[in-house]
Amino acid sequence: MSPIELNKRQENILQIVKENGPITGEHIAERLNLTRATLRPDLAILTMAGFLDARPRVGYFYSGKKSSVSLTDSIHNLKVKDFHSGPVVVPETMTVYDAICFMFSEDVGTLFVVDKNEFLTGVLSRKDLLRTSIGTQDLNKIPVHIIMTRMPNISYCERSDSLVVAANKLIEREVDSLPVVEPQEGGLTIVGRLTKTTITRAFLSLAQND
Repeated sequence: MSPIELNKRQENILQIVKENGPITGEHIAERLNLTRATLRPDLAILTMAGFLDARPRVGYFYSGKKSSVSLTDSIHNLKVKDFHSGPVVVPETMTVYDAICFMFSEDVGTLFVVDKNEFLTGVLSRKDLLRTSIGTQDLNKIPVHIIMTRMPNISYCERSDSLVVAANKLIEREVDSLPVVEPQEGGLTIVGRLTKTTITRAFLSLAQND
């Protein structure tokens, strides 16, 4: 396997850390006039590839070693926690009509449903809502828990999972996104959302070298 190649932004990040380390991700982002969220994939890749070391509450250090990590190894080292976005959650008492409006206002393809304890109980897709809206039923009187996909028939991932594991779940279940959860006593708390688009961007960032 050939060693990982860096894109221009990743090279700029390395130069900043070499000259200013230890330096936080926020300060790196400021110097590049970018957001911290935009840099998160690049920082994760540089850390996993061995170019940078990171310490909590301290920042990033230049490790001083050249990477011999293959692209395949780097991909397997990418974690859900470094790439997931915020969850889009609705209560199971919400009506189908309100869920349709909420889905379009949030511009997402999947809604995660929670109970009164904020634990994951179901998932709503565009197909679920479309299927229910066809016909003469009053959508203002149908709660989403009637039509949602329920546990245990829901695929999910945890923050410590690799992106490869999450990608396999997306492909196997033929869904657009996964809830990112943290197990709690009594259920699963939703802490994020991982989509096909997110994973595609993460993998492409490994291959960019221009």
